[in-house]
Amino acid sequence: MATFQKRASGKWQARIRRDGQPPISKTFATNDAEAWARAQEREMDRGSFIPADTAQRTTLSAALDRYDGEVFPTLCGGGKFLRSNLERLRESLGKLSLAALDSSHIAEFRNQCLMVRLAPQTVKHALGLLNRVLKTASIDWGIHLPRGLPTALVQKPKLPNGRDRRLKSGEEEKLLKAARAYGGELMDIISFALETAMRREEIANMRWEHVNLKQRVTLLPDTKNKEPRRVPLSPRALSILKARCRDLGPVWTMRPDSITQAFDRVCHRAKLENLRFHDLRHEATSRLFEKGLNMMEVAAITGHKTLEMLKRYTHLRAEDLAAKL
Repeated sequence: MATFQKRASGKWQARIRRDGQPPISKTFATNDAEAWARAQEREMDRGSFIPADTAQRTTLSAALDRYDGEVFPTLCGGGKFLRSNLERLRESLGKLSLAALDSSHIAEFRNQCLMVRLAPQTVKHALGLLNRVLKTASIDWGIHLPRGLPTALVQKPKLPNGRDRRLKSGEEEKLLKAARAYGGELMDIISFALETAMRREEIANMRWEHVNLKQRVTLLPDTKNKEPRRVPLSPRALSILKARCRDLGPVWTMRPDSITQAFDRVCHRAKLENLRFHDLRHEATSRLFEKGLNMMEVAAITGHKTLEMLKRYTHLRAEDLAAKL
């Protein structure tokens, strides 16, 4: 049954207590308290009442904090690649309650990100993170979202065409020559990337206890798509590892960011324009197809989860296909 109390501020507070239902209350500046209470009680009578006060009391910032504490630690790498987007969401939308958050707020966040020239893919990842936080709040935390999932009503930014940069004739030789002059292990890392199609982080995080030279495979226990993967080693990749063979510990001493910085310097010295380290993965993946491997075989090596994702990285040269014909 509903009870009403006039507060010292002059506002009216309605409270409803019923067996089997959590107590709910709401304060009104006008005389709408009775109408609100009648509407809530009718829903309780029909058995369709879902309390929304938890969503009203929970800000998005609080939900992001909880997601950070409970979900991120279970992700590959502890969710470190998602934290920048989490901070963007907290700064722009954190003060809103989960009940108040709607598609217009999210669309404005999207537009602001694009205005400051964030990459469309980065913005899409931020919207995806927000969607996962709201779904977790609704499904795992039992917080009823009166507006449903507002992220479902927001258009995602249009992504540009994927990069199709491949090594041109003579560029691999120039790149390796400059890397050899640079010194250290960068030349071997570049060659290894071209042989295995492994990501920068996957190479940097390799450990000898995961390398089986006899079986010619290396295990990647932590990957971008959260699934372990066994990568076959070509004769060239195998010879690179045998020359560095150890029993335990990291295979390489360079960190991921150090690899990128050194690679950029080497490209500058070799006068190679618009070439990134990740382009070596594109190149290696395309070479696997050109060797005659099929989609499923290449996916097993590269770790792409869908054939559509794999297709984006596959840029077959027409002249190579003509030679096959």
